[in-house]
Amino acid sequence: MNDLARAWDEAAEGYEAYFVPRFAPWVRTAVDALGPLPDGPILVPCCGTLPELDALTERFPGRAVVGLDLSAGMVRLAAARAAGNPRVSVVEGDAVTLDPQWTGRFAGVVSVFGLQQLPEPETALASWANALRPGGRLSVVFWPGTTETDGPFAVMREALNPHVPPSDRSWEERLTGYTRDEYVTHPMTHPDAATLFESYVRSGPLRALATARGEEFVAQLREDFLRLAPTGEWTHHPRARLLVR
Repeated sequence: MNDLARAWDEAAEGYEAYFVPRFAPWVRTAVDALGPLPDGPILVPCCGTLPELDALTERFPGRAVVGLDLSAGMVRLAAARAAGNPRVSVVEGDAVTLDPQWTGRFAGVVSVFGLQQLPEPETALASWANALRPGGRLSVVFWPGTTETDGPFAVMREALNPHVPPSDRSWEERLTGYTRDEYVTHPMTHPDAATLFESYVRSGPLRALATARGEEFVAQLREDFLRLAPTGEWTHHPRARLLVR
């Protein structure tokens, strides 16, 4: 099994409990940005637990929705969310290069906070756009290389720097030609730094790294993060990038 898929399998329930409610405003932003669509189904690549479903069924009642994710654990929770809705299906698979049978099939493609995790984001975007039928719309929200200059995401990056060099984000600069390309900010609140750290490492994007490096690494990272973090409730305003075509 792919290490990333395994990590998200293990993180799925915690991710649903902790991050899905906090990411909800960006989900709404992405769905609203689709605007009017032609007839046809909607694809949600990197769907995770499919938190887009409620907003999609509210805005586009009666539409078929297809979720796609590499993690069996995420797919299981997404299927549970969709239980009772026969027009929703969830598929376990690769979101970078879509199945050729999906070419030109979808009226809309919407993805929230999956793109930056993929090994080939530009290839994925091209594949998603290729899945659109004439008049279809693509709406993607992702975390850019810099989400904030302070706040927990910035503190986590500072804590990680001695251990993990920043990844190459040059692909972001090559994303051009969209009808909308803007940064969207919403507030996010965490009970305290320790709670956020555990969720970030056990149920979030650092699960794979924590598993690979082991508990000694996690303990050192926790010490560094908490040393840099404030005490008490922590509210911040990270910015995500929205692309619409």
